[in-house]
Amino acid sequence: MKLSIVIPALDEGEKIAGDVESACEFLKRNHFDGEIIVVDDGSSDDTAEAARKAGGNNPSNVKVKVIRNEYNRGKGYAIRSGIKQSTGEYVMFADSGNCVPYDNILRGLELITGGQCDIAHGSRNLATAVVKKDHGLYRHICSELFHWYALKIIKVPVQLTDTQCGFKIYRGDVARRLYGDCITDGFMFDIEIILRAIESGYRIKEFPIYWTCDQDSRLSPARSIRRTLAELNRIKKAMRAEK
Repeated sequence: MKLSIVIPALDEGEKIAGDVESACEFLKRNHFDGEIIVVDDGSSDDTAEAARKAGGNNPSNVKVKVIRNEYNRGKGYAIRSGIKQSTGEYVMFADSGNCVPYDNILRGLELITGGQCDIAHGSRNLATAVVKKDHGLYRHICSELFHWYALKIIKVPVQLTDTQCGFKIYRGDVARRLYGDCITDGFMFDIEIILRAIESGYRIKEFPIYWTCDQDSRLSPARSIRRTLAELNRIKKAMRAEK
């Protein structure tokens, strides 16, 4: 099994070494051949250097690659860049900060390798998920409003309870096809990928995760709402134009 783990990062110089080391340890512990692709999305700190240094200690069955964007392009662009350069039979992305322990990957991989789906989404909202530290009332309200909008206006399937969770696993060929077509550079890339996957007939299933909130998140709901709505409108127009 070859698993590609893509980690997007922006000004994560203090965290990224821990991300790389945890991902390496997961691959080594489970005897997976794999690669870890860190995409530094125009950081102003030493994120790329820290990632390269941490990758120097990786086991022989794990390759570590660092991609650095000269300026900030957005989370969607960063993940797309990493996935397009991936080579794994299975591909995933995980947010920086170790919010979800890498052992949770096994649940998603089991769904895909067992033929139950082509894409496995981690979810914080399933009944058996464990949320160790919530993200607070304000962000919870914003999340609920966005989920309503995604269901009612964007027409995301109702069975998807957590479209924005930063822990998703794909069949490698599916990931590279979907992200090769993706146009969204910002945070709404998740929605575009879901819509493209459904349109292409790919099956998506969710699995419960163990999640701890990262209070240092780069997403500010209040500051991002105008950009978010603009991205969603652009996605709708692009998808209509392609039909």
